[in-house]
Amino acid sequence: MFACAAMLVKLVSSTLPTAEIVLARCAISLAALTPLLAREGGLRALRTREPFWHAVRTFSGFGGMITAFYGYATLPLAEVTALGFTMPMFLTMLSIPILGEKVGIRRASAIVVGFLGVLLILRPFSNAIPLLPALVVVFGAVCWAMAMIAIRRMGELGESNVAIVAWFSIGGTVLAGVLTIPVWVTPTLAETAALIGVGLASTVAQLLMTDAYRRGEPTIVAPFEYTSILWTTLIGITLFGETPSPTMAAGVLVLVASGLYILHREVIRRREAGGAGR
Repeated sequence: MFACAAMLVKLVSSTLPTAEIVLARCAISLAALTPLLAREGGLRALRTREPFWHAVRTFSGFGGMITAFYGYATLPLAEVTALGFTMPMFLTMLSIPILGEKVGIRRASAIVVGFLGVLLILRPFSNAIPLLPALVVVFGAVCWAMAMIAIRRMGELGESNVAIVAWFSIGGTVLAGVLTIPVWVTPTLAETAALIGVGLASTVAQLLMTDAYRRGEPTIVAPFEYTSILWTTLIGITLFGETPSPTMAAGVLVLVASGLYILHREVIRRREAGGAGR
C-alpha cells in the first residue's frame, strides 16, 4: 500500500505542488479518523496532558512526510524508499541524548555499516542522482526518527493511540493547508482521484502496519516492511523507466541488513531490560 501511495504521488507531482499532495493525504486521513473519534467520545478523545510531545510529533512527522513526497517527485522511487530505511539508524542515535538509552558496540557498528550503504546509494562523487534532493530525503528520515521518539515517549506517559494519531492528522492538515495557499493548483478530476488514492492508501497502510507491530514480534514484521523496496523498484521500472544500478542495489542490501540488525539488537535489549525488572 505504501508503494501504491508513492506511485500516485509521483504521478501527480509533475502538475501539483508537494504541499497540496500532503494536504490531501492528511485531510483524507483525518476524515477517515472521524468515525473512530466519535466512537471514542468525540472531542474528549483529543484531551491530552502532553502538548509538547504532540507538537514534536506533528512537526517532525510533517517534515518527514513532505520531504518523502518531495523525494518521490524528484528521485527514483526505489532510492527514496531505500534512503527512508536510514530511519532506524537515526532513531538509535537520537535515543541516546533524548531518551538516555545506551548504545553498545554492536548497534554502533551496525550504524556505521548502514551509512556505508547510504554512500553506495548516493554515490556523491559520481553525479548518479541529484545530491540535494537525496539529502532532503535523508533529513526526512531524521524527522521520522524524531517522530517515533515522540510517539514512544507519549506511549510511556499513557497517551492514547487515538489522540496521538488524531492530533498529528489535525496538525498536518493545518500545516499543509498553510503551505498550500500560495501555490494552490486546482486539480483535474483524474488528479483528484489520485489524491484520494494517496490518502486512502497511506491511511490503510499505516493502520495495517500499526496493527501488525501490535500483534506480532517486530523482528518478524520488519522484514515484510522492507519488501516495499521490491514493489517500488518494480513500479519504477515498469511505469517510470527507473532502472537501479548494481551499486545502488548493493547499498540497499547493506542498509536493509544494518536496519534489521539494529532492530534485532533493540529487541534483545528490551527483553533483557524486562527480565531485569521482574
